[in-house]
Amino acid sequence: MPALPSSLFEPVWVQFAALWPEQPEFDPTHPLGCHRRRIPDRVVFEHVIAALVHGSGYERVASDACSDRTIRRRLRSWAKAGLGEQLHELALDAYDRMIGLDLTDVSADGAITKAPCGGDRAGRSPVDRGKGGMKRSTGVDGYGIPLGLVGAPANRHDSPLLRDTVEQCSRQLRHHWPQRVTAHLDRGYDSQRTRDLLDEIGFDADIARKGVPAPIQVGKRWVVERTNSWMNGFGKIRRCTDRNAQIIDFYLYLAAAIVTVRQLIQRARTLYRWDTRPTTRRLK
Repeated sequence: MPALPSSLFEPVWVQFAALWPEQPEFDPTHPLGCHRRRIPDRVVFEHVIAALVHGSGYERVASDACSDRTIRRRLRSWAKAGLGEQLHELALDAYDRMIGLDLTDVSADGAITKAPCGGDRAGRSPVDRGKGGMKRSTGVDGYGIPLGLVGAPANRHDSPLLRDTVEQCSRQLRHHWPQRVTAHLDRGYDSQRTRDLLDEIGFDADIARKGVPAPIQVGKRWVVERTNSWMNGFGKIRRCTDRNAQIIDFYLYLAAAIVTVRQLIQRARTLYRWDTRPTTRRLK
């Protein structure tokens, strides 16, 4: 059974392949002019998707067609080139053209997941008895489409990560923010530092107050909680065993691109018709 349905995997792969041209079958720098054949990028990408979805180690997802060392080498190259961020940017642009991003209302929140192997994005988790954990700060539009992500150790507070999250959202968008934007935040951001930041960038603030009950259903920040749930559906995000920050960020943005494409297909089904249109709205 494939890690992703073909209706979801194919558009992601086509955009990814356009960002990374196919390399020669044999290494041209080899002194004898010959070498083992290069594993096609699509084969490696399929294994990377399997690792992302299932959260398995590379030794477990490796096969006769692609070894775990090849997966690691190709991952380092792709992460160093920033292909995860570029793929997510293309997915956002396609979504904006076909559906339209709701940038008048944005939300941000942090989510803590496990990072048992330590590394650049790991820290003592305050919600897991001090075990290794990773926090990701996610900014979303009014529907919950991920605009930008920032990875950090689990013991970082949400409020100081807000500036980096907003800046990352701005880098991923291909156009400017609308004239009026309202930021919907939970009580973890209830500080003067957050309000000064929102005033600096020109956002209106809708922040829950500390000590005052504020159900998540009140306001428009519940969409970021739903997006965090979507992201936690990927095993590699839910339990990150990689240590390199570039590779972790690659996986974060690859997952965000898949989430964006999935929502694009689901919402476009009622607006457009195409030959490979899925027959069901449920895309795993």
